[in-house]
Amino acid sequence: MYYRPRIIPCLSIDDGAMVKTIHFQKPRYLGDIVNAVKIFNNKGVDELSILDISATRRGRTPNFELLKDIATEAFMPLSYGGGVTELEQIKKLFYIGYEKVILNSSFIRTPELVREAVRFAGSQSIVVSIDAKADLLGRYVCYTSDGQQKVSKSPVELAKEAQKLGAGELLLNSINRDGEMKGYDLKLVRSVADAVSIPVIACGGAGSIGDIKQVLDQGHADAAAAGSFFVYYGRNKAILITAPSEEEFLQAGIYME
Repeated sequence: MYYRPRIIPCLSIDDGAMVKTIHFQKPRYLGDIVNAVKIFNNKGVDELSILDISATRRGRTPNFELLKDIATEAFMPLSYGGGVTELEQIKKLFYIGYEKVILNSSFIRTPELVREAVRFAGSQSIVVSIDAKADLLGRYVCYTSDGQQKVSKSPVELAKEAQKLGAGELLLNSINRDGEMKGYDLKLVRSVADAVSIPVIACGGAGSIGDIKQVLDQGHADAAAAGSFFVYYGRNKAILITAPSEEEFLQAGIYME
């Protein structure tokens, strides 16, 4: 039986430029995101996730002009999140070529938007993003607005609410692991994945193919997303847009024939 879990580059934009953060802070400029998309076309990645990390915090709507340029160049399915606050914006994202819309702050502030989006596009096209951080006692606390605003509910509670609202999958981000390239937070991912029946995409911490296999096997994630893993090379984090080949995923035991 052929088994091919989704491995998803997760690219962040800030004021139109592609950046990468550490712990959701200190965005580092990486270059032009449209050029990065062209490279990923040649690498044959499963899909791309585009996140505008400052749109909600700064009260901006999605940059539809840039997003349209990205969609025009991309050969793979696209998802987008950031600054989405109303159904008309969601409709426009689908119209310009995005297959999925990711809701984070709006899910917390106006959960009815998730229901409206699902009624319009179907569960398979609506993703809820949950950003979580472990405190000093090891308890997970959730945040919105690029990690700026604390949420009173736990990751598991939010995951169950998202599923009840009709979301088709969850994008689970570990703020602690973001940009560290030292492996996913397996405890966090497993706790959420085991609590819901919809797919969970783990994000935050990937530094190697082995980390991806581990979060799929031990974290029970249905898919793995990563940022630094796809844009950095080596210990000094030289900028290099790349992705493992299908053969490399097969050799690592992530893909199975």
